Amino acid sequence: MSFEVKNIEKYIDHTFLKADASTKDISKLCDEAKTHGFYSVCVNGAWVPYCAKALEGTGVKVAAVVGFPLGAGASEAKAFEAATAAKQGAEEIDMVLAIGWLLEGRHDDVRADIKAVVDAVKGKAIVKVIFETGFLTPEQIKIACVLSEEAGAHFVKTSTGFGPGGATAEHIELMRASVSPSVGVKASGGVRDYDAAVKMILAGANRLGTSSGVSIVTGGSAAAGAY
Repeated sequence: MSFEVKNIEKYIDHTFLKADASTKDISKLCDEAKTHGFYSVCVNGAWVPYCAKALEGTGVKVAAVVGFPLGAGASEAKAFEAATAAKQGAEEIDMVLAIGWLLEGRHDDVRADIKAVVDAVKGKAIVKVIFETGFLTPEQIKIACVLSEEAGAHFVKTSTGFGPGGATAEHIELMRASVSPSVGVKASGGVRDYDAAVKMILAGANRLGTSSGVSIVTGGSAAAGAY
């Protein structure tokens, strides 16, 4: 792809969300984020204190996932998880919406679930809402966008990387068109090289969630099993 994105590293949430993550893995994640100047690292909540300490003073933010990867926990539990992560140093929360409720058309419940997390971290962290677009129709994606914005979320996001499918340019374009300009759009799941990253940005993504950040900025190949 001939189009170039200036400072593409600042789009990247450098991500490691595997269940078997070790201190060595998270240390490497933070070191890579510092070396390449990524926007943030995105980790499970247990690693937030470690990352906050490792990245203190570097300008790299810490993002924590909530209700991950299913989105099927109690709203009160999601809110507590988010508040704890923010207290421990996370400045961004990537929450999974209640997918089953959305599929059933329980829109008020979905909105309330998101709002519980937004309210729990208000003034401390921004909230990105993960849709798991592989489960949804275009109309359901539009509805999820509207509900997220109504609930006060700051970003809408495609995928966990653990569900069916991943980010597509078509879904990014749809999501960008379905929220206000003040709401960001994050492409995640399958963004593994520079060309894929540029494609998502051109479609309207403000942020990229990927474990292949180093490959994207250096032109290398993504590791096997990369998110």
